[in-house]
Amino acid sequence: MAGGAFPNVWPVNLAIQDIRHGLARFALTVFGVSMLVTATVGMQGMYRGIVFEALLIIESIGADLWVAEGGRSGPFAEPSSIPANLDRRVAGVQGVATARRFTNFNQQYEILGRTIRLSAVGIDFPTDTGDWIPLIAGRNFNAQHYEAIVDRTSGLAVGEIIRLHKNDYTIVGLTSGQVDMAGDPMIYLTIQDAQEAGFLLPSEAVLLNRQAKGRFRMGMPNNSGITAVAVTLDAGADIDKVKEIVSNWGDVTVLTRQEQHDMLLGSRLYKLRLQILAFTTMTLVICCAVIALTIYNMTVEKTRQIALLKLLGAKDWLIAQMILMQALIIGVASFILGVTQSFIIFPYFPRTVRILSYDLAWIGAVFLALSLFASWFAIRKAVSIRAQEVLS
Repeated sequence: MAGGAFPNVWPVNLAIQDIRHGLARFALTVFGVSMLVTATVGMQGMYRGIVFEALLIIESIGADLWVAEGGRSGPFAEPSSIPANLDRRVAGVQGVATARRFTNFNQQYEILGRTIRLSAVGIDFPTDTGDWIPLIAGRNFNAQHYEAIVDRTSGLAVGEIIRLHKNDYTIVGLTSGQVDMAGDPMIYLTIQDAQEAGFLLPSEAVLLNRQAKGRFRMGMPNNSGITAVAVTLDAGADIDKVKEIVSNWGDVTVLTRQEQHDMLLGSRLYKLRLQILAFTTMTLVICCAVIALTIYNMTVEKTRQIALLKLLGAKDWLIAQMILMQALIIGVASFILGVTQSFIIFPYFPRTVRILSYDLAWIGAVFLALSLFASWFAIRKAVSIRAQEVLS
């Protein structure tokens, strides 16, 4: 009897039968763990969204090189201020196709009776027509002044006229998904308009600045408003050679597109990455603990049944596999439900949550491994149960 009492009994069958007897607890456990899975996916997605938004302008403009203030990693990782005519100097370097002035700042405005915080981007029109801006309505720039393109999250619409400081601007285009790493909607202006919209000072401040001979870095007057030059190279141009020539001027910093990526991810977003990793680890450990506690309690409650199985000849491996199957079923069901909830919930979040297949793959692999590990405590308990305990 001991050798063949259970020749046709599969561990998965025993696991499913046992789950059916405690279906309510199983359902509650799966739902609770799935919420933790949703939180884990959401944290990873939020980080991916912040990275996407931080790199949005760098990728959209498509510049090969960025020329910023000397000694600084601008214009995205650090503040930067350069002479307004630096683009002419850069344009004269052999291998440079275009040199576009660029400015970017974040400011709060009173618009149509509402307080809106906008991330203003200055476009060097007509050198840069802004055709790289993804429009969902309206058009690109046609004029040097008083036109704006704004993201739809601002609540503004094509045709509306808004006042930024002393000038009125007509919304000629609408974009989607164009926000900065703080989640503020972007507004695109021509470079001249951006200078006025971002660096207008009250008359008293101008007077005090003159008396103090206030200057921006590099000795430029405080209305320069140029943070960098975006450089596009000719086809076949040696990017390293162009970078070396401009860097030798001594008063500027030259960064490639990849170096801008590394600066943002390695400096401004480094601590955020560590925080997300810490919270992700915590939620996965909590998932493991919940599954372990559930499976252990289920094992303790059926001590007599396990003892009876052993008395009838069931081997320890059969019981261990049954417990492993229970943990695996809980883990798989929780993960599927958690991912499903993520795709339902996160599109309604105010910030971009990017759910990538790569992240789902590694979260799923780690989660299922932890689910199997969680069964170890219950297996130890089941193995220690003796057949004689059926009489206790």
